[in-house]
Parts: sequence; C-alpha cells; structure tokens
Amino acid sequence: MADTWFLPDQNPFMGKYENQMFYGIGQGFDTGILLPPPVRPVPFYIGTITYSQPTTFFRIPARRNLNISMTAGFGKKNGWDWEDYTVPMGYLTEDIALFRYKFLYMGAGAGVGLQSKENERLGAKLLFEFKVTIGFNITDTWGTEIFIQHFSNANTATENHSYAFYGIGLTHNF
Repeated sequence: MADTWFLPDQNPFMGKYENQMFYGIGQGFDTGILLPPPVRPVPFYIGTITYSQPTTFFRIPARRNLNISMTAGFGKKNGWDWEDYTVPMGYLTEDIALFRYKFLYMGAGAGVGLQSKENERLGAKLLFEFKVTIGFNITDTWGTEIFIQHFSNANTATENHSYAFYGIGLTHNF
C-alpha cells in the first residue's frame, strides 16, 4: 500500500528507494523571476531527464540530482526569436523537502550547470537553477510532480534575461 511506505524516517521524494528517474516537460514564460509567478507564455519549451539519489541537507530530507535538459523554441514573440534558444543543458542540483503530508510533498532546489552555447538572452554558458516542486506519490514506485523552474547566469555576464518554466513530470523510484 502506498501509505505504508511513506514513514517519517523515509525520504518524501523517493521513500525507501535509493534511485529515482524523473521525466518532465515544461512551458516557457518570458519573465526573469519565479515570484510573482511568470504570466506571459512564449513558444519555448523544456524536456528534462533527471537521475536522483536520496540525501539530507542539515538533517532535512533531500535528493541530489543529475539533470539533462533540452530547450526548444519556435517562432518569435515579445521581441525574441525563440528558435535561437534551442540548446541542451546539463546541471547538478539538490532539492530539499519543505513540507510533506501523507502522499503530498513540497520541495525547493538549486544548482549549477552549463548550456551548450552562449546566447543574447543569458550571455553565458554558466547556468544557475532554482526550482519549487509539489509532488504526489501515486504508489511507492511512481509519482508525479509539478514545478516552477528558473535558469539564470546570476549576473556573471552583461545579458541575464533568464529562462522560466512551468512544468509537470513523472517520477519512478527503484
């Protein structure tokens, strides 16, 4: 049963399991921040595959992640040619559990990585990622998450218009 594995001493992201795969997709928004939430959708998307392992962060349940993402832009909107921002990205992140109740959890994460090329939107290959996640464990091995994700160069280059996404994904624990 799904509620028997979700014990207080287990990681809310992946329960008793030591590995997790996440498969997600997201819609891009033309804004530079997470809060207030982005409101201007653009023809810009992200696909992500993530491998995670459980850990703790100052005794708070957490997960360490290796992420590979691909952004895809189509057409022009709001003065940007979104096709110019179709790039692969790789980044390392860590998410901490902020809240959990039975099958529901909330987490926040941050990390650092690289995109394959510089562009006029971010101006650097260096990326910093911030994410807020709400997840639901369907069974002890399968779950779903919704997320808000932000990529920036943290002002390490002159251009820093960032990327922002709302998304949904599927988790598999093993």
